[in-house]
Amino acid sequence: MADYDCVVRGGTVVTASDAYRADVGIRAGRIAAVGQNLTGAQTVDAGGLLVLPGGVDTHCHIEQLRAEGGTDEETFASGSHAALLGGTTTAITFSTQFKGHPIGPTLDAYRLLARASAIDYSFHQIITDPTDAVLAEIPGIVARGIRSLKVFLTYDPFHLDDGQYLQVLAAARRCGALVTVHCENYDAIDWRSKALIADGRTAPKYHAWSRPVEVEREATYRAITLAELVDTPIQIFHVSCAEVAKEIARAQARGVKVWAETCPQYLTLTADDMDRPGFEGAKFMCSPAPRDKAAQAGLWDTIRRGTIDVISSDHSGFGFTGDRGKRMHGTDVPFTQILNGVPGVTARLPLIFSEGVATGRIGVTDFVRLTATQPARLFGLTRKGRIAPGADADIVLWDPQRRVTLTNAVMGHAIDYTPYEGRDVTGWPEAVMLRGQMAMQSGKVVAAPGSGRFIGRAPYDFIKPTGRLPNGFDAAAMAIGPSGKTIV
Repeated sequence: MADYDCVVRGGTVVTASDAYRADVGIRAGRIAAVGQNLTGAQTVDAGGLLVLPGGVDTHCHIEQLRAEGGTDEETFASGSHAALLGGTTTAITFSTQFKGHPIGPTLDAYRLLARASAIDYSFHQIITDPTDAVLAEIPGIVARGIRSLKVFLTYDPFHLDDGQYLQVLAAARRCGALVTVHCENYDAIDWRSKALIADGRTAPKYHAWSRPVEVEREATYRAITLAELVDTPIQIFHVSCAEVAKEIARAQARGVKVWAETCPQYLTLTADDMDRPGFEGAKFMCSPAPRDKAAQAGLWDTIRRGTIDVISSDHSGFGFTGDRGKRMHGTDVPFTQILNGVPGVTARLPLIFSEGVATGRIGVTDFVRLTATQPARLFGLTRKGRIAPGADADIVLWDPQRRVTLTNAVMGHAIDYTPYEGRDVTGWPEAVMLRGQMAMQSGKVVAAPGSGRFIGRAPYDFIKPTGRLPNGFDAAAMAIGPSGKTIV
């Protein structure tokens, strides 16, 4: 009688710390054993391949609801299909709170959409309008397993001022949630954008001019300082350069619980990509803006130092030619009216393996740590991101030698372009298992829409506050809302 339902045999198992030849035994959808000469009712041949934990992408905009009605173009069915093609088995996406509206009804509608996912998923809850009533909703939202809040320090109509940001930090501290932050200075960007447009500089390339390093660096310092004041752990999203990472490293050296992510676009694209004829540069517009080659080298250095410990995709579902994406407001509009964001959930793992491992910038264990193990650990996905007994059997069989030319046809998403068109990569997923079941094989997704599960996240120690407060006074515990009244 076989010991396991399935055995993945003959591959090189890679964890965040080791790489070694071993078999992986799977029982009831979980990894039951990692060892030699295991026997199973089924066998998957991994000879010559790396056996990796399924990718964990903790920053994906998929079928996000829009204030004017409808959703982004990427659906949970198409986005999860694309994720599996690229080796990702778990994603955290975004439920939005719209200004003037409560959280609950929008979250309920978003959860219904997410049921079409073919990968496992969880949510960040965006907070755009932290009124007394909205702040009072947050503990119940967190209790439903949504243990991370997202705030923007820029963008209309999402941005929060410092007082609003402090309210969210305080609410997160009271209920044990992590706060994720988009760090750019709203007023500085607005001021520069108006000046650029007045000077006739309206093309997509001026998007980068409107938000130079200084506005990201300042907002990162401010976000960290206010989080330190409240003693609320935070993650800084999409760090674009070493200058910003240095602000994070200084805070980490002080013992502040602050973590950082970057994305493939900041390691592979530059501001020059936006300087293309006509509207073409819009394909590469995202925020913060890509910098230059020197910034890419600086980012790899901060990744090796450990300051940046997560690489996500920040996949954004905006097409290029339709009327729901980049061209929503037309093609002769200034850069301020072009939707920001690039698609990348499929390309994330191949790009980071190719640019990181294949070039020798990082090791294969670093690759696993950055794209699976640490994202899962930071966001409380306790059964994800590991090849170890007890973990979900989310497994990627990876060919480290296979060369692929990235095209939009390869991506498998609903978006009509990829910013990485024509780029060659080394390293590619040959097969993907989700909870022990084959989900993708030889470039074909076999998992059905709806086979993914929502992952509710319970309290976990990794994001507990430090207990260090100025003067020992816990202002957050007073639960004073923006009205000056106690939040109930």
